[in-house]
Amino acid sequence: MKNEKISDEQWQAIIDNNSAYDDVFYYAVKSTGIFCRPSCKSRPPKKENVRIYQEAKEAIEDGFRSCKRCKPSGLYLPDEEWVTQIMEYMDRHYDEQLTLENLADICHGSPYHLQKTFKRVLRISPVEYLQQIRITKAKELLTTTNKPLVEIGSTIGMHNIPYFITLFKKITGNTPNQYRKKETPTNE
Repeated sequence: MKNEKISDEQWQAIIDNNSAYDDVFYYAVKSTGIFCRPSCKSRPPKKENVRIYQEAKEAIEDGFRSCKRCKPSGLYLPDEEWVTQIMEYMDRHYDEQLTLENLADICHGSPYHLQKTFKRVLRISPVEYLQQIRITKAKELLTTTNKPLVEIGSTIGMHNIPYFITLFKKITGNTPNQYRKKETPTNE
């Protein structure tokens, strides 16, 4: 049975990683799409994003995926699905500061395992994937707005503008300003 409201006792069990509550209830996190045991050592979620389930199968039926770290009910997410989940998270949060450590924590795995699995499945690292997303968004902003580079860099999560320009040129072969001039249609 799904419970939108979490009791103080359940919340405390999650915060304390209390294994005494394992198999008593499971908690799912709406923002990540993952469900866990109360004893899971992952970063505590925001309370408003938590749903409570009495059984693991209920969380699965609601579309949540089993945590790779605590493996509720012995279930785990296949590597390809886990990588897809991480990609989807990066697609939505590319403008935030994302490190391998916080991605691994958010997606319930170790940084080493995340790096190794992501690279094996996609043939690129999580950082390379994130850079591709950011540069694609930058290209879109360069051709559809007149925003200055500083604002575009901030919008895509790259606040270090010299690094943004260098990475953009490395990936596209042009500086952002060169790209904007080349790709923006002129009104003649």
